[in-house]
Amino acid sequence: MKIQMKIPLVEMDGDEMTRVLWSQIKEILILPYVDLKSEYYDLSLVNREATKDQVTIDAALANKKYGVSVKCATITPNKQRVEEYGLSEMWKSPNGTIRAILDGTVFRTPIMVSSIKPAVRTWEKPITIARHAFGDVYRASEIRVEGPGVARLVFTGDSGIEIEEEIARFEGLGVLQGQFNKDSSIYSFARSCFEFALSARQDLWFSTKDTISKKYDHRFKDIFQEVYDQEYRARFEAAGIEYFYTLIDDAVARVIRSKGGFIWACKNYDGDVMSDMVSTAFGSLAMMTSVLVSPDGNYEYEAAHGTVTRHYYRYLKGEETSTNPVATIFAWSGALRKRAEFDEIPELIHFADDLEEATLQTIEDGEMTGDLVALCDRPATKLNSTEFLQAIGRRLEARIG
Repeated sequence: MKIQMKIPLVEMDGDEMTRVLWSQIKEILILPYVDLKSEYYDLSLVNREATKDQVTIDAALANKKYGVSVKCATITPNKQRVEEYGLSEMWKSPNGTIRAILDGTVFRTPIMVSSIKPAVRTWEKPITIARHAFGDVYRASEIRVEGPGVARLVFTGDSGIEIEEEIARFEGLGVLQGQFNKDSSIYSFARSCFEFALSARQDLWFSTKDTISKKYDHRFKDIFQEVYDQEYRARFEAAGIEYFYTLIDDAVARVIRSKGGFIWACKNYDGDVMSDMVSTAFGSLAMMTSVLVSPDGNYEYEAAHGTVTRHYYRYLKGEETSTNPVATIFAWSGALRKRAEFDEIPELIHFADDLEEATLQTIEDGEMTGDLVALCDRPATKLNSTEFLQAIGRRLEARIG
């Protein structure tokens, strides 16, 4: 008998090769065992165009309603994509839209297996990147400066107060960018990081560049310290874990020399870049979990990588691909586990554990996709995407049986 769910989770389908894998994961690994209840949203670029991106907003609001979602990788269009898909406009990143609505923090953690050693020889445990998921460059306004002139930053308050500062004097062509953040979101970011660190019982690092950005970045630093001192210091000391702040450049040096096993909190863009660096150094971006946690206690699970466009074009030609689905599998297992925790369904928790263990065991047994074969320190067999999922399926069936 299939495991029964009580409340739906929100399912956000995506684009290209990850959309193909999404369907296969459900067919081979989930639907044979779980009576899946999901509220489905098609976030493919085609449907975002058809709905003028309303579907993305609806999906994010559904997450706030149900508390748990799982998301496939999606395309963030550039000029080439606008032409390829005949878009009416260059739609914003779905991840950026969802993160802004949920006002959450993204936690990304490498998935480790013994046969793939990190490129940084000192790393023994995963490093979790906590990425602020609101504002900064992802919500910035930009101007192309067409000639000489003066750029000013102006704030006009509802109270009538006006603050103005000259940014730069242009003698010719140039570019301008204005970005922002809000205290309320920074407080949420800080509390999410402290709570996550306590639940993981791991040290929390936070880094910015406050020596250069003496108001913007310094505000992040001050809020983190305030929240720690007033709300979390005693709890951290009781748990035997540490919080400390350091400059982003010093943090990079410390991370490379570390053994891992901690949480590194970063601002939005820093977290974007550093999570890619950490995942690649641990092995593969396809071997990294990603969960967005909102201050309201809502969760969105997704893969940390993109839509694997190059493999998709080969797939359309009927060619065999060996695309790694592990991060997407773990997005499903994470969402199902969290739904089960909320709804008190122990059988579903056990299933999520079995799914992850079957996936890792397949790799440990030497059956894996091409990206991992190139990294493996022992003999391994390269499987195509479907074969790999089927190999996981056999182990999952054996564990459940």
